[in-house]
Amino acid sequence: MKTTFPQLLLKHAAERPAAAALREKEYGIWQAHSWATLAALVEQVAAGLHLAGLRRGEHMVVIGSNRPRLYATMLAAQALGAIPVPLYQDAVAVECIFPLNNAEVRFAMVEDQEQVDKMLEIRDRCPALSNIYFDDPRGLRKYEEEGLDSMEALISAGQAYAQKNPQWFREEVAKAQPDDVAAMFFTSGTTGNPKGVVHTHSTLLDRASAGADFDKLGNTEEVLAYLPPAWIGQNIFSYAQWLACGYVVNCPESASTVSIDLKEVGPTYYFAPPRVFEGLLTSVTIRMEDAGLIKRKMFAACMDVARRVGPALMDGKPVAALDRIKYALGDLLVYGPLRNNLGFSRVRVAYTAGEAIGPDLFSFYRSIGINLKQLYGSTETAVFVCLQPDNQARADTVGVPIRGVEIKVADNGEILVKSAGLLKEYYKNPEATAEVLTTDGWYHTSDAGFLDAHGHLKIIDRVKDVGRIKGGTNDGAMFAPKYVENKLKFFPHIKEVVALGDGRDKVCVMINIDFDAVGNWAERRNLPYAGYTDLAQKPEVYELIKDCVEKVNADLANDTLLAGSQVSRFLVLHKELDADDGELTRTNKVRRGFIAEKYADLVTALYGGRSEQYIETQVKFEDGRTGSVSATLKISDTKTFTPVKSAA
Repeated sequence: MKTTFPQLLLKHAAERPAAAALREKEYGIWQAHSWATLAALVEQVAAGLHLAGLRRGEHMVVIGSNRPRLYATMLAAQALGAIPVPLYQDAVAVECIFPLNNAEVRFAMVEDQEQVDKMLEIRDRCPALSNIYFDDPRGLRKYEEEGLDSMEALISAGQAYAQKNPQWFREEVAKAQPDDVAAMFFTSGTTGNPKGVVHTHSTLLDRASAGADFDKLGNTEEVLAYLPPAWIGQNIFSYAQWLACGYVVNCPESASTVSIDLKEVGPTYYFAPPRVFEGLLTSVTIRMEDAGLIKRKMFAACMDVARRVGPALMDGKPVAALDRIKYALGDLLVYGPLRNNLGFSRVRVAYTAGEAIGPDLFSFYRSIGINLKQLYGSTETAVFVCLQPDNQARADTVGVPIRGVEIKVADNGEILVKSAGLLKEYYKNPEATAEVLTTDGWYHTSDAGFLDAHGHLKIIDRVKDVGRIKGGTNDGAMFAPKYVENKLKFFPHIKEVVALGDGRDKVCVMINIDFDAVGNWAERRNLPYAGYTDLAQKPEVYELIKDCVEKVNADLANDTLLAGSQVSRFLVLHKELDADDGELTRTNKVRRGFIAEKYADLVTALYGGRSEQYIETQVKFEDGRTGSVSATLKISDTKTFTPVKSAA
C-alpha cells in the first residue's frame, strides 16, 4: 500500500465523511467521531503544532490510553512530517528519560494529570523537552509551568490558522512519501536500555494491508482498543489497520470498564495476549464453581459435547447429525449465552500473540464457537509474519507465512524473516541494526523454531535461552525455559513462572499463583488467608501447585527432545512479579536474568537442597512509595518421570 497515514485519513473523509471512524465512551455514553470530524480535528491539531514549532523529521512523544484526540495527535504529527513516539502510560517517570533524550524530544502530548506530573518530574533531566500538552484538564487548573498548555488551547490556535490558510493542511499532507519515517516504537527491553524501532508508512501499511487481506477485513469491522497504544500489537490493530481498512475503533472509558465496554461494543475483530484469554476463562470457571448444582451439571455436559465437536465444526470438518443437534442445543443453552457474556457474540476473527497459548485454553474458545487463532510477529516485523488460516488453527503452531513473507531457518535453529514490513533501523544504534538485519535483507528474529510438514511455523523458545542441562541424570539434555514456563502457565492457578536450568544439573522454577483463581479455590475449601503472601505459602496451595508441576513433568516425559526439562524443585514467590519492580517488561514478559540476579538467595536455596528460605524484597507501590515484603518460602521437591522412548 503505497500511501501514508494522513493521506488515508483524507481518503476516508472524502469517500465516507459521515461514517464513524472512532467512538469514545465518556460518562457511560458512547460518542462517535466521523471521518470528516476527525480530519478537521487533525488539521487543527497539526496547525497548532506547526505554530508551536514542531518541524519535519522531529520526534513527538504521545503518552496515554486509547483516546481519539491522542490518535488525532499522532496523525497530526505525521501530517507535518514529524514522527510520533507512543510510550507506555503505566511506565514510571524515570523509564521515560531514555526515550525522551534518545529521540531529542521537544514536544509531548499526554492524556491527563498523572502523565503531566511524570513529565514535570523528569523535565530537568530531559533538557530538550519544552512543550507539554494535555488532553484531560482535570486537576491541572492551578498548574503554572512554562511550556505546559491544554490541547484545547492548541486546537483553538490551530483552528484560526487553518481558517486563514485553507490549503495549507492538504499541501503538508501531500509532501509525505510512503518511505518517510512514520513512527518509532521503543522495545520493552529485557536487558539494557530499550531500542527505538523505526518504521516507515510503507512498512506499517504493507503489513496492515497484508493482514487485512488474509482475513478479508473491511470497513464494517468493529474493534475495541484497550491495550497500550505504545505496544505495536495494539498500534497495528487500532491504528495501521484502522486507516488501511477504514473500520471503527472503539475506545473504552477506562481500564476498569473494559469488560463492560466489550459487551456493549460486540467487536467483530478482536486481539488479546494469552493472559487476557486466561483471565476471561478464569472468571468463567470461578462463576461456574459458585453456581448451583443443576447449572454446573448442565455446563459440564454441554462442554463435553463442545470439546468433542466444537473444534471440528469450527474447522469445517464433517460431524455426525446427532452431534450437530447436541451442539446446537448446547449453543442455545450454554455457548451462545457464554459468548454474549464474554462480549464475543459478534467476533468473526480473534487473534492471540505475544506468548504461547495453552492447548486447553485455545480449544475452549474454539469449541464454543469463537474463531480464535494465533499469529507470529514482533515490533521489528510490524507484527504480521505468520497467521493461521480459518480452518487450520492449532495450539502448537503460529500459522503460515502470509503475503510478502519469506522464512528460512538458520543452522542454529533461528528463524530468519524477509518482508516489506521490516524495521528501517534501530534509532541511533547502527551496531544493533547490523546484528539483526543482514545485508541481503534477512531479519534475525532470535526465536528458535521450524516449519512443519504442513508449512506452519512452530516456535520452541528464544535462541539465546535454549540451553543444556549439565551434570546429573539428564546431562546434555536440551533446556527450553519458555516452553516449560508456558506449559505451567496453562493451569488457571498459575499466573507467572521463571524456569532455571541452563548449565545446571536440574530444572527448578519460581512460581506466581493467580491470586483470584487460588483465592476462590481456597475460599471454597474454607481455607483462611490474609493476602497474597500468606495464601502463597499455605501447604494446601503447595500441594495444588505441585500437582500442576507433576502433570507437566508427565507430559514432558513424552517429548524425547525436552524430557530432560522436567522440573525437580519449585517454590511459590511471596509477591507477584511486577513491571514497576523491574521483574517484567511493560509487555509483561519475564526478565529471567534480572529475576535470577535479584532472587539469587532463592536460586541458591533451590539448587542447594534447602527446604525453606527467608527473603525480604523491596517493592514499589502505584503511588510511587516504596516498601518491603518478607516471608520464609517453602521449597518443594517434585516427582519426575522416565522419558518415554519413541517407537523405532
